Amino acid sequence: MAKTAEILEIPATITERGQTTVPSAIRKMLALGKRDQVVFRGLADGTVVIAKKLEREDEADPVIGTFLKFLARDMTNAPARIRPVPKSLVARGKSLVKGIKVDLDAALPDDEG
Repeated sequence: MAKTAEILEIPATITERGQTTVPSAIRKMLALGKRDQVVFRGLADGTVVIAKKLEREDEADPVIGTFLKFLARDMTNAPARIRPVPKSLVARGKSLVKGIKVDLDAALPDDEG
């Protein structure tokens, strides 16, 4: 049976300057240290998620970064357009990799060009 995620809810006060302190339990949960950065993600239903900002390789690539920002903006502005992947496409993908064994912990071979 699936384990239900427990939600930790801690109130915080917004100062006159629009600032707040990230509660210590949340800092511990996110493994935040001094000078670490967080990101706030606002969802269409009014929920806001806070997460530790991680350095990602794709942020260095302006094309991928721009595309991911476009996707995020489009999903926020038009969530009704999000559709599940058709079962037929999932089945086709599974058939293409049937019998192929992959070790996700193995080092990738060097590209030879």
